[in-house]
Amino acid sequence: MTFPKGFLWGGATAANQFEGGYDKGGRGLAVPDLKTAGSVDTPRRFTAKIEPDVYYPSHRAIDFYHHYKEDIKLFGEMNFNVFRMSIAWSRIFPQGDELEPNEAGLQFYEDVIDELIKNGMTPLITLSHFELPMGIVEKYNGFSDRRVIDLFVRYAETVMTRFKSKVTYWLTFNEMNFGAMDHGELTVLGLNPNDQTGIKGNEKVRFQALHNALVASAKVVKLGHEINPDFMIGCMICHITSYPLTPKPEDVLKRKEFDLLFTKFVGDVQVRGVYPSYMTSYLEKKDMFPIFESGDAEILKAGTVDMYTFSYYMTICITTDEAAKDTAGNLMGGKANPYLKASEWGWQVDPIGLEYTLLDLQDRYNLPMMVVENGLGFSDELTADFTVEDDYRIDYMRDHIKAMDAAIEKGVDLIGYTMWGPIDLISAGTGEMKKRYGFIYVDMNNDGTGSLKRSKKKSFDWYGRVVESNGEQL
Repeated sequence: MTFPKGFLWGGATAANQFEGGYDKGGRGLAVPDLKTAGSVDTPRRFTAKIEPDVYYPSHRAIDFYHHYKEDIKLFGEMNFNVFRMSIAWSRIFPQGDELEPNEAGLQFYEDVIDELIKNGMTPLITLSHFELPMGIVEKYNGFSDRRVIDLFVRYAETVMTRFKSKVTYWLTFNEMNFGAMDHGELTVLGLNPNDQTGIKGNEKVRFQALHNALVASAKVVKLGHEINPDFMIGCMICHITSYPLTPKPEDVLKRKEFDLLFTKFVGDVQVRGVYPSYMTSYLEKKDMFPIFESGDAEILKAGTVDMYTFSYYMTICITTDEAAKDTAGNLMGGKANPYLKASEWGWQVDPIGLEYTLLDLQDRYNLPMMVVENGLGFSDELTADFTVEDDYRIDYMRDHIKAMDAAIEKGVDLIGYTMWGPIDLISAGTGEMKKRYGFIYVDMNNDGTGSLKRSKKKSFDWYGRVVESNGEQL
């Protein structure tokens, strides 16, 4: 294996999916706190307020808030040298727009960061992972209001200054390219679906909000480098790698358009600092090109990222044939690839696609990269001796690690890998607990009942050996 010395191995989480403690330590409400549980067949609901006798999974999640020392110790046993987590904006500024931060929230994250460092891990922190404060959503309609740019910068400056000597790796927005589609109206941009001013479904408003968020991200990158020149600050893109379903030219062209508009656009702006010509043309023709305030172009150019990070779970096919078979995916789907098998949740497993993706991104951006989400969701069964025989997860991850190794051999500058959900946590898409990713089983059901007892799966020791051997023992 050819993983470089110092390669970052670990796991990735989001505050809203595993932290809990939604009403503890002065924290304010965030978007996920008003999202009900759901399933593959029953979509999650976003409610205007907390309704009685309704289960909201983020409220307790798996209660990392009270179990962080135990959980971090387990991550340390797997030899993690990096741990990706998000900071909940509403734990630092409960409504999102206060002038002074909440010290209890800052102290909680300082305690977590200190515990990570104590156990041999460097933190990788996402500033906004689908968890905008509800105050920002209700008062400003999220990033549709330019005032939110400076509110986000204030929040980022607060935590980056506080942790400047303890945290080197930062990501601004999680899967920011979802803001280019209606999947990201609320999660990425904070556009209020209960607002009555026509924002819901308004593409022009959405692309203006996305522009404002891109400006906010660029401002934070520039500011972060001023706070500590050693900071490595990255974008985070949901990379839905796609293929044309057939070699028919119409399929090839449609796939190219999907890749540019959805997967590449936001990354192009964050890496290159300018709107690409294909996106400028697309938005102008639809009368949706965002308003650039004075200085925006210069800000985007000055705030380009140091590294490109992305999530990768599966691939889809694109075709002009609407009757082609559908397949599921990460918050969205596509058409099924007849050459691939699918997971229990219908996500097509494609390790070769990861090697293809890494080569494609290296060629396009020539930046250091991290795969910051990758894993297999499965309805694991706990055995009588409190473990899970999850060979299927080991096989999935082994094949994807081999794909990363093959890409490194071909010149890809890959510096880290944080698999998604090293401990079982709440699904962002469905709100379920049944869809498990972790090396650590958490005794909790879809309705929130359970002891929260942590148990090591078979993959726990396997991944520990992988990390300890820097990828040599698979």
